[in-house]
Amino acid sequence: MIVSSARGVRKVEPWLFLLPALGAFATFLFWPFFKTIYLSLFLTNRLGLPKVFVGLGNYISLFQSPAFYNSLFVTLVFVVLMVAGSMAMGLGTALLCNAAFPGRGLFRTMYAMPMAIASSSAAMIFKVVLHPTVGVVNKLTGLSINWLADPSWALICVAVISSWLNSGINFLYFSAGLANIDQTLYERASSDGASRWQQFRYVTLPGLRPILFFTLVVNVIMAFQSFAQVRVLTRGGPGDATNVIVHSIYRDAFFNFRFGSAAAQSVVLFVIIMILTLAMFKSKRSGRP
Repeated sequence: MIVSSARGVRKVEPWLFLLPALGAFATFLFWPFFKTIYLSLFLTNRLGLPKVFVGLGNYISLFQSPAFYNSLFVTLVFVVLMVAGSMAMGLGTALLCNAAFPGRGLFRTMYAMPMAIASSSAAMIFKVVLHPTVGVVNKLTGLSINWLADPSWALICVAVISSWLNSGINFLYFSAGLANIDQTLYERASSDGASRWQQFRYVTLPGLRPILFFTLVVNVIMAFQSFAQVRVLTRGGPGDATNVIVHSIYRDAFFNFRFGSAAAQSVVLFVIIMILTLAMFKSKRSGRP
């Protein structure tokens, strides 16, 4: 009996260590997730309490709404611009700091600095920088563009600012990846007459492939969830030119008090991110870059 009880304790003991983490996940992740799915099946009152069960009615209304399709299109354009921009900035700055030169530590600090700046604070600064009358950009370029109120420029401006904000963490990822590449490969490539571009293409990029994939996945997920800079800079405007789906969820829930519709949009956003993430992992397993 004593041996049997000791074995039982050993089997249960690992789960006891996991209980705090499982409790935190259940409280802050699993419960809100299932609660969101539950709310998406109801019409709610102004307090967000479910009142009328409508089943898939909220989803049907979404997919019949031109505004929802517009927010999806705006979100996809924003994600493409932001991911491409932030990864290009991060990789470019990491390559610049990969070589040894005086003051490299200072430049590393500067390039990683966006990671330490709150999105809302940076957005407020850039709102002044892009101001049509007192903004630095118009003063330096001699232009008179209302960058954040022009539908042709607003989304691009928000995407560029978001790219810069995410470039700091990408710089750290790529710097770590570059540090793991064997430097003798560059020496051999140089002795064989390879140009800088050829070294980058045939040595650097293959060496960075795992980091590139990881960074791509993380940046796509972060781009879909971007909110603070959109809210501060444009509030989804002008019109719906920058009304990404996360801002649409916020507006539906806390301004229109349509919590059921907002929950349905949240579920759709989760499904989109999940499908894209699974597709990227499947592409990696199949050997495609």
